Amino acid sequence: MESKISIRNMDLYYGDFQALKNVNLEILPNEITAFIGPSGCGKSTLLKSLNRMNDLVEGCKITGQITLDGEDIYGNMDVSLLRKRVGMVFQKPNPFPMSVYDNIAFGPRTHGIKKHHVLDEIVEESLRNAAIWDEVKDRLKKPALALSGGQQQRLCIARALAVQPEVLLMDEPTSALDPISTTKIEDLATVLKEKYTIVIVTHNMQQATRISDKTAFFLHGEIVESGDTISLFSHPKEKKTEDYITGRFG
Repeated sequence: MESKISIRNMDLYYGDFQALKNVNLEILPNEITAFIGPSGCGKSTLLKSLNRMNDLVEGCKITGQITLDGEDIYGNMDVSLLRKRVGMVFQKPNPFPMSVYDNIAFGPRTHGIKKHHVLDEIVEESLRNAAIWDEVKDRLKKPALALSGGQQQRLCIARALAVQPEVLLMDEPTSALDPISTTKIEDLATVLKEKYTIVIVTHNMQQATRISDKTAFFLHGEIVESGDTISLFSHPKEKKTEDYITGRFG
């Protein structure tokens, strides 16, 4: 199977500090790939490189190659088009201070969709796909910030889906949520992978085992081990991986 995203010999520097070292990873379509590892080991840094969010960080330099469907994302690719194809959901829910409807319609409008009936369809479909339509369908004109934390995070997922991305990046999407909301987001991710390729950064190893197909274990800016999630957790090849997943450090 062709990779959706391919990362080859990638190094990333913030000024003189090397945050990622010789990263090589293939991310397959319609799978959930989890990045695990202790804090500050490079998981989120790599995630943000996949839609060039690190471009916004001064002094950030990347060498090596990241391709999306074989095309170099750091080549001549239009960044706004890249971010349309590779959506992102952050650790803390961050709805815009506007209505539920306008949060979802925001992306499609920026990409030139103006017709009301088209926007109505996109809003409903995105909210349905994010498993929150039934909870908000009577509150579309109400402020998004009035929703609960778990609802806000699903709204942010719906907002990312509204521009029809191919890949969804999730940076610890449940770390600020209660267990019930966490389960809803996990269930949602497993449904969404039928249509999207998902990459999730998580501190929660149980979460990685519950929902991901592949897992990459990071330590000090390097991928120590990556592969099939079940194999990695049940038969880790590297001592460092085994120490981490059995709780000996981290």
